Amino acid sequence: MTQELTIHFPGKLVFGRGSLRNLAAEVMQGSPENVLLVTIEPLLKSLKNLIDELETRQITVQVDTSIVQEPSFADFENLMKTVKPFNPGVVVGIGGGSVLDVAKLVAAQLENSQTLPEMVGIGNLSGRRKKLICVPATSGTGSEVSPNAILVDEADNQKKGIISPFLVPDVVYVDPLLTLSVPSAITAATGIDALTHCLEAYTNKFAQPFIDIYAFEGMRLIAANIVQAVRNGADEEARTQVAMGSLLGGFCLGPVNTAGVHALSYPLGSQFHLAHGLSNALLLPYVMAFNASAAVGRYAQVALALGCERGRDDAETAAKGIQKIKELIRDCGIPARLREVGIPKETIPQLADDALKITRLLKNNPREMTFADAIAIYTAAY
Repeated sequence: MTQELTIHFPGKLVFGRGSLRNLAAEVMQGSPENVLLVTIEPLLKSLKNLIDELETRQITVQVDTSIVQEPSFADFENLMKTVKPFNPGVVVGIGGGSVLDVAKLVAAQLENSQTLPEMVGIGNLSGRRKKLICVPATSGTGSEVSPNAILVDEADNQKKGIISPFLVPDVVYVDPLLTLSVPSAITAATGIDALTHCLEAYTNKFAQPFIDIYAFEGMRLIAANIVQAVRNGADEEARTQVAMGSLLGGFCLGPVNTAGVHALSYPLGSQFHLAHGLSNALLLPYVMAFNASAAVGRYAQVALALGCERGRDDAETAAKGIQKIKELIRDCGIPARLREVGIPKETIPQLADDALKITRLLKNNPREMTFADAIAIYTAAY
């Protein structure tokens, strides 16, 4: 414990199957006149009752479904052009991590003179005036409880993070039933992303006992249930366990955050527009193999959380954990190699160069990573 622990919880957290039915009453508290709902087109049918209930109470609802992939600065600025004149009293984000990240930033920038570039970084956001409610529709990013929002800056094609306690929502509803319709490929990729949040927090250079509790249990829940959730998306129990694991991973993101896997995955998203969860899955076992010698006891515990039997020593146990991750990725039907998703091998040096710029995450990695190390990891993943 080499640094002070600070964690910002949402003001209210509701977790449970069917909890979405109580969201309208939650939104109406404080009697807002205007409500912005940031979501995605496929969810509109599921949200019809919510919208109808609000409009029956003479609340004007503006629905935005413009965020369809990992968002850019331009996507956010274009959305703000329509949102500022509407000036909602409450911002509700219902969707995957991209939708939630944008909803969080919208709530923060309304009635705030700061520009988006001025917010970028850790602790630069000056405040938030609007009530913010987040509802995840995937089990992956943990954005609903994290202080983070990530956007791609077209100026240099880099992912930029806005990290602030003001981005932690006031209210969070997690209804695992919302994830039943998520396609298997997205379920798989977002589930491995959530597992990576837990794993990178647990093996982090700045790991904290308080966060270890969330991280270990999150790994256990996801590893035990993700394959079933992928293969049988209608399994409510599997969906619920993965949703809880994802939520626990979200709590890891503020106080401890991620490390080498995420740093190396960012260039895959910004350069080749790979989904964030898929990028992490492609790199996870290879970064684990690189890191294990620097935190062998921690990686042995990871293996136990993943359901592995203890080996003769920590090194053997840790190796079992790396193999287990490869098996989970295979059993979830996720591509295992960069070449399988069309990444040209000659781009590896550029990927490595861009990854080393993500110092806010690399500083957390249990083993220092050089340019040559990054190239070796990408090459191993190829």
